Amino acid sequence: MPFRDECGVVAVYGHPEAANLAYLALYALQHRGQESAGIATSDGREVRCCKRMGYVADIFTPEQIAAMPGELAIGHTRYSTAGESSAVNAQPFAVVCNKGHIAVAHNGNLTNGALLRRQLEREGSIFQASSDTEVVLHLVARSRERDLAAALREALLELQGAFSMVFLAQDRIIVARDPCGFRPLAMAQMELSGGRKCYVFASETC
Repeated sequence: MPFRDECGVVAVYGHPEAANLAYLALYALQHRGQESAGIATSDGREVRCCKRMGYVADIFTPEQIAAMPGELAIGHTRYSTAGESSAVNAQPFAVVCNKGHIAVAHNGNLTNGALLRRQLEREGSIFQASSDTEVVLHLVARSRERDLAAALREALLELQGAFSMVFLAQDRIIVARDPCGFRPLAMAQMELSGGRKCYVFASETC
């Protein structure tokens, strides 16, 4: 039986090679999940997402990384605790909705995930995957708040459980933890040339 731990998440803000930095972080977090991996990036205009079943190093070739420009990136390596192990549940999840083009990656368990899913389905939401993570996207899309951060704040207040989440929009990164901080999420600041700063969030200090 292969070794598995938990999911790993990473977010990169303000690095000219954000996809490559996310890849290196996911490589270091590979022990947290070996089922699937993915990266989503934004260059300020377009959100791109690549995710597949398998190991990080097998999915992301230099050519694939080069095809994902931008200074913003999130990534995920998966060990399933809710939802079956399949390509449809690989993360990040990326959608176009009334809040724009957004992507999310999630580590943890939502204890009321099944309840929220049933409520959303009764209201007309159609789910494509069995992962709890998709519930969060539907909550954000359902919100009447126009601003993504406000809609996300509203959605998070409905969640119960232990989680760390990283969100990507065309122009921003948003990170969140459950109120008790059960799931790890470390933050680091990098000094770049010209006095610029880059911020990295990850499930471990990788």
